[in-house]
Amino acid sequence: MVNGRHPARAPVVAPASHTGVPRPARPADDRHATLREVACDRCAATVLVTKFSPQHTSVQWSREAVQACAEFAAREAAGELSALIDTCASLRGSIERAVAEGRLEVTPP
Repeated sequence: MVNGRHPARAPVVAPASHTGVPRPARPADDRHATLREVACDRCAATVLVTKFSPQHTSVQWSREAVQACAEFAAREAAGELSALIDTCASLRGSIERAVAEGRLEVTPP
């Protein structure tokens, strides 16, 4: 211990900013996510997907995919805002099928 602190837990400091004041370093992101295109079996909306675990799925929607999504369109027609819709059940099923068929791998961080 040094000055009551464990050396391995000492804060990491990045080079000084343009003002000369040190700023905390960001931890390295060691995840190697590979985004794969997955098309919805219902409406063919295509999104980018990566799975870090069976429970953790990251989906990147494009404007085109949101506009093509049949479930989003139906929910928007019912008055919901697309930005507040958290998932599409049809797409979720398509992603699960892609994993089961080996088209999408689960890649832990």
